[in-house]
Amino acid sequence: EKQKPPMRVIIPGRVYRNETASVKSHCFFHQVEGLYIDKNVSFKDLKDTLYYFAKEMFGSDTKVRFRPSYFPFTEPSAEVDIMEKKSKNWLEIMGCGLVHPNVIDMAGLDSKKFSGFAFGMGIERMAKLSYEIEDMRSLFSNDIKFLSQ
Repeated sequence: EKQKPPMRVIIPGRVYRNETASVKSHCFFHQVEGLYIDKNVSFKDLKDTLYYFAKEMFGSDTKVRFRPSYFPFTEPSAEVDIMEKKSKNWLEIMGCGLVHPNVIDMAGLDSKKFSGFAFGMGIERMAKLSYEIEDMRSLFSNDIKFLSQ
């Protein structure tokens, strides 16, 4: 509350979802959220940042796309997908968007003066893609053979 813009934060944490564990997702995972607030932050800033991240994380030849989506605290919002190199399928890696002006105002800042972007991504999904792990559940199985690879 005492910090004034520009603000750049990365926040890790554990997330629980009411869903069945599968090859592609799990009922709990670790997430990293990012937030950037400053004057004149645009959707272009968000896209440039996340394109850079995807290219650094997965390689300069990685195909990246943004799809319109809905999140209650951002507007506009998007899902970020990358194309898996083996299967050539698109896989969502994170959600993102511009911080809604109401959120900025409720934080005690002037939304006419400040804007920002936010994103959130699952760490296990990044590991799945980076190490070509077939089944997400392997990360939580405590199988010594898998974990020692």
